[in-house]
Amino acid sequence: QNLRFASTTTTLAICGVQGWVDLPEGLLQSIVTLLGSFLDLLAFAGTCRSWRAAFSSYPSKSTFCALLPPLLIRPNIRVPAPHLPSKGDDGRKLRTCQVTDLANPNTPLRCQIPQETLQKLCFAGSSYGQLICGSRRNCLVVDVFTGAKVSPPQLPFSEDTYFNSGMLTAPMASPDSHLLVCVESNWDCTQRSLLDWPVGSNSWSELQLNDSRIEQIVEFKGQFIAMDFRYRLYTLSLAPQLSLQEITTVWWDDMDECPFLRPWLVVCGDMLLIVDHYINLLFGSPVNYKAYRLDMSTEPATWVEAGKLENHALFIGGDVRSPAFSCTSPGLWSGRSNCLYYAHDTQPWSLHGLGDDADAVWDDSTDPDLVFKRNWYGRLQPFWVYPSMLY
Repeated sequence: QNLRFASTTTTLAICGVQGWVDLPEGLLQSIVTLLGSFLDLLAFAGTCRSWRAAFSSYPSKSTFCALLPPLLIRPNIRVPAPHLPSKGDDGRKLRTCQVTDLANPNTPLRCQIPQETLQKLCFAGSSYGQLICGSRRNCLVVDVFTGAKVSPPQLPFSEDTYFNSGMLTAPMASPDSHLLVCVESNWDCTQRSLLDWPVGSNSWSELQLNDSRIEQIVEFKGQFIAMDFRYRLYTLSLAPQLSLQEITTVWWDDMDECPFLRPWLVVCGDMLLIVDHYINLLFGSPVNYKAYRLDMSTEPATWVEAGKLENHALFIGGDVRSPAFSCTSPGLWSGRSNCLYYAHDTQPWSLHGLGDDADAVWDDSTDPDLVFKRNWYGRLQPFWVYPSMLY
């Protein structure tokens, strides 16, 4: 080892490099491609300023979102952290929450979330590492790990509102980032609107929804797909004005309407999936999940059973407003393919085999009182997230 170290030091000196800090950016970025967990990425970016700059300029950071599992944030679990500040720079209290990395489940991690997001604000969603919350006519976007806050202009209403959903169209620092929120009047739930705030601008644009309510928006193959509470799909356009265009779809077995209890969309590789569960009253797994993919090559578009997700895993939380994720090659971090990781309040997660793998994957020691129907919750539930440093 001493010989190898001496040889490396001599080589660096010949090349005019004084130490590890001065390694060329190209060499550092070739190391980034070899990192295999969020902890590895964090250690690399935290080594020194030049290494952090090399990671920030790495052109393919987002590929880690396909290869690594998202991190699990558990706001309901307090973590003692006497060495961390109890208040932010603005003097507001912070709550230190448990964070779990499935690639390193035994390594304790934590993040700090403003206490007000748990007690005073309504959770609207999360995207690109940002927590989106609101109350009355105010909205707040908070980076889950850095704590950086952005306060958009007040919503263009005279009455208080309830937040049905929220998402970003791009990272906050992107010049074309938009914040989309679906809200309804607290006094008349039939008055619903989809609002668009170009990040950094001074105003919102509004699309009145009348009898609809947008529950989820995902980006798929370069376009935004929205789903309402009746599980109808729309393409969403930001320009020349905010608009929705319904995608005519046919459910499997020629059914006229969605047979699921409360399904959700997730982009999985080159597929757009809709997933939900049904209760099994027989032996084995008490809940079964099935995935169907949208075939847009037909007119109208058709939902087709996806079969086995051979090399993918899915991740979902209990709140309707929390986004779903997928990752490929879960075996790289000792995960399981064709499985769903469901985040819970009472236990970190439950593992479910999709389709025919339900019974084979089910663990009988799983808490029998767990609830598997997603819902709207008054307080922030455990959710999955990829840190903003990966975008």
